[in-house]
Amino acid sequence: MSVSTTSPRTGGAARQWLGLAVLLLPVTLMTADLGVLWLATPYLAADLHPTGAELLWTTDIYGFLTAGTLVIMGTLGDRIGRRKLLTAGSAGFVVASLLAAYAPNPAVLITARALLGVAGAAVLPSTLSLISHMFTDPRRRATAIAMWVTALSVGLAVGPVIGGVLLAHWWWGSVFLIGVPVMLLALLTAPVLLPEYRDPEPGRLDLASVVLFLLAVLPLVYGIKALASGAPGWEPAVAFAAGAVFTTLFVRRQNRLATPLLDLRLFRDRAFTGALLTLLLGMTALNGVEYLVPQYLQAVAGQSPLEAGLWLLPGAAGLVLGSQLTPVLARRIRPAYVLIGGILVSVTGYAAISLSEGVVTASAALTVIMFGAAPISVLGTALAVGSAPPQKAGAAAATGQTAYDLGLALGIAVTGSLAVAVYRSGIPADAPAEARDTLGGAAAAAERLPDGAALLETARDAFTAGLQVASAASAVVALVTAVLVATLLRRIPPVGAPPGAPAEDTGPAAGAEPVPAAR
Repeated sequence: MSVSTTSPRTGGAARQWLGLAVLLLPVTLMTADLGVLWLATPYLAADLHPTGAELLWTTDIYGFLTAGTLVIMGTLGDRIGRRKLLTAGSAGFVVASLLAAYAPNPAVLITARALLGVAGAAVLPSTLSLISHMFTDPRRRATAIAMWVTALSVGLAVGPVIGGVLLAHWWWGSVFLIGVPVMLLALLTAPVLLPEYRDPEPGRLDLASVVLFLLAVLPLVYGIKALASGAPGWEPAVAFAAGAVFTTLFVRRQNRLATPLLDLRLFRDRAFTGALLTLLLGMTALNGVEYLVPQYLQAVAGQSPLEAGLWLLPGAAGLVLGSQLTPVLARRIRPAYVLIGGILVSVTGYAAISLSEGVVTASAALTVIMFGAAPISVLGTALAVGSAPPQKAGAAAATGQTAYDLGLALGIAVTGSLAVAVYRSGIPADAPAEARDTLGGAAAAAERLPDGAALLETARDAFTAGLQVASAASAVVALVTAVLVATLLRRIPPVGAPPGAPAEDTGPAAGAEPVPAAR
């Protein structure tokens, strides 16, 4: 099938890399926006006086709608044009950011966060699919995708710093305004620097499939978050059951449609399926520990937010270094071996946390983990996008990003819940109820009790034990991921290998153009 493409006025390698810079700015913003919101939460809570449920929805609604609409937006980009979707998402992000910054009450802020989630879902797959189209050379594409992953990690690193500076001088709404100039720049430069790309024969967009997909994904995301937050057992069970029912209905409908919302034939390709599983399980292992270490540094080791942020910077640097090294290695070594090597490196970091404690150990081990996990983000994403036909790259990129996001949520739900269970088992039965819920609750209870120091020390020991058990569980998940990589991805040749090199021999069109995955 041919594809419809329009190019900017002039071409060339320089314009390609300038276009990439335009694409990386919104990506950096997406992860930076998460960090600044976490810092701003106490300030907006003091100003808007939300209920506990409203505050929870303020933080969660963004992830709900991003995960639920990524595939829909990716498929929409294949139909209407990926540059057009990027500019529409950027415009929506500007409007929603202004609405959030000046929200007069919790309801408006929650609405703005929901709009930000939908706009973010339009931007992320557009950036990846445009990269796939702009960089046809496999090596350059792998380098560009590595820079895309680096942009994610840079956002994580600079988000808290930017947020801290803004909150020190302005009101909480200022943290939402950092996205306005970035997205305006993307709006202004995209028509000049970025090509347009769309499927010339997209078929009709099936609205019933859109509804069924949302009803399949949103209950799953809610169930994961309910499991992580310790909600009553029936809540996640009902959510998972509803998600399973609507997933079945969605799959049946896709198999009957001539132009489905999500082409399930993509999953027949071992490279595509293996890439999704690698992203899902790899992020599950990573985020279960990454989410607990900052709490350990502050609540157990007594670090201030700024000190904890500085101790976390080496981890971000490890991710950046690993992301840039991955495409270099993948040019000479099969991607599966690069992935397995990185996973084994990360396992040593998980083992260090599970066997020892202390600020230096936590920071150094997290750095090793992030460095080793970098190939998962880079090559997992590249394999997912590269294994799809060009006209389906938007849907493939969005599906890979959905697997990535679900993995992050599962990391908190699975290993986080395990850490909570270990923590609670270490708290005396006669301790106040709030002390059994969280370490913060234990600190609050300790201030009121005559023997509070002993309770707080016990709670800190229990939290440390929970972190260590969670880290051991992450190591197991990482090793399972390595086995899957060896099984599903081992035949993929190095990036840019000559045409005669062995390639993946399964899937709809195996052994074609030597990109990071066989097509």
